[in-house]
Amino acid sequence: MINSSKLRHALIAILTFACGSAAAQTGLSDPMTKAMMEVYEQELTANPQAYEIYFRRANEYYKFDQYLRALSDIDNALKYAPADDTDMRFQCYSLRGDIYQMLGKHEEALSDFTEALRIDPTSFMALYQKGNSEYELGRYAEAKGSYNRMRALDGRSAEALTGLARIAVKENNLGLASQYMDDAVAMMPTDSDIYVRRSSVRRMLGNNTGAVEDLIMAISIDSNAKAFQELINVSNTDYPAVITALSNAIHQAPEQGMFYYIRGVIAQAHNHFPSAIVDYRKIIDENMYNYAGIYASLGECYYALCDFDQALENVNQAIGMSNDNGEYFIALARVYRAQGRFDDAMRAIETAIEKVNEPATAISEKGRILFSQKKYDEASDIFAELAMDNPNDPMNYMLRAWVIAEGQKKSNAALPIYRRALEIDVNPELPQSLHGFALLFSGSTAEAVKWADSIMHDTKDTDGSISYLMACLYAQAEETDKAFDALESALNKGYSNKYQFTIYDDARINLAPIRKDARFNTTLANYSYIFE
Repeated sequence: MINSSKLRHALIAILTFACGSAAAQTGLSDPMTKAMMEVYEQELTANPQAYEIYFRRANEYYKFDQYLRALSDIDNALKYAPADDTDMRFQCYSLRGDIYQMLGKHEEALSDFTEALRIDPTSFMALYQKGNSEYELGRYAEAKGSYNRMRALDGRSAEALTGLARIAVKENNLGLASQYMDDAVAMMPTDSDIYVRRSSVRRMLGNNTGAVEDLIMAISIDSNAKAFQELINVSNTDYPAVITALSNAIHQAPEQGMFYYIRGVIAQAHNHFPSAIVDYRKIIDENMYNYAGIYASLGECYYALCDFDQALENVNQAIGMSNDNGEYFIALARVYRAQGRFDDAMRAIETAIEKVNEPATAISEKGRILFSQKKYDEASDIFAELAMDNPNDPMNYMLRAWVIAEGQKKSNAALPIYRRALEIDVNPELPQSLHGFALLFSGSTAEAVKWADSIMHDTKDTDGSISYLMACLYAQAEETDKAFDALESALNKGYSNKYQFTIYDDARINLAPIRKDARFNTTLANYSYIFE
């Protein structure tokens, strides 16, 4: 199943490779940033009304996606900034508008950008963001007015053309939308950002192939970070379009190691492991790049294909090259656990917890190892803490209920936890909400099957991940025929996670109930080529 964590790790891997260092993995935990934030805290303790310090710290929080913290600081900056410091108040309104946009609060953003423009009516960027807010609110005539004012200020404004192109799409004037973006690219053919913008409009037009080609062009120009992110986003909705475009780019530039790596990372994130292995091996065998993360990725691929010896060899190679990366130790722990070496797995995961910046994934793995060691009380406590720390992650509830029901043999005590999973703040229509599993294990079998039927019918599955997840639900619901239909759909799309198919038993989100059916091995054998 594709999830946000897996895609985030894919993005970090690509950025790290592109940057040639671990710089892409730094954040608020970076030593320089931490030191700066400590200085800000000291200055605010000494002077709680230091509005300029609030503004600077809000900028840092915003830079690292800590939007609620940034909002709190910028509110204080505006509270204490004097009315006659118009320059500071302009910057504060502009930043708060940006924060509100990232939080999806477009009405509040529009109010702040309007206030910023009252202070400085000539601000090009505030006008642009005002138009964007109006666009998000569906006020297309007002947005068009803002973008046209931008063109009056700067006739070569690519931002204005992008905004007008998006409105043209909404007005179903598709030819005009394409013309606006082609004009923008013609103005700035060496600017990677303009290709990212045209890509977004092409996606709106349903032209995913053209969108991906633009993103690859942006990457080719200067390794544009946003292009990497958007490439991963497109892969989540149209995996074949991304892989095809990357293959075309490789055909045109066969010595460009970055394209092999991007294709491998995206294939791996979408559970197409043999394809990923081919690309990683190409980079290693032809000495295109020497990066520990490639070996770690190879280890993860071999693990998914149940080749645990190869997995262990490659993960240890990665650790030998760079033993400060906690993600490598998470991979090592998973391999050890798959081999039944639970004590080794626990030592590896304890090391991972010490080294990673965000330990939730490692802590979750520790809980699973504790389950394997039959230390059910400790495992339950871990998943309870994870649920408190991240109450909207459904997997934490599924794991804790699994430990209680399957490990402690207290099925009745697990029921309230499954019901709690039905109340969390996620869209239940999304496969990754696991809503159907919570329904099933809390006793609503018919509703759970209906949920899966709806997802199979209404949700586009381009890589097999959704079909696999629904196969798990059908299997657990004893809808065996539907389970095999969904399993075959996943296999037909190239979903090659053999470990999940044959071994994975966690959280009752697995195929365990159908593995003894005579059709199971036959079905996998019919698709043996996707694992090779």
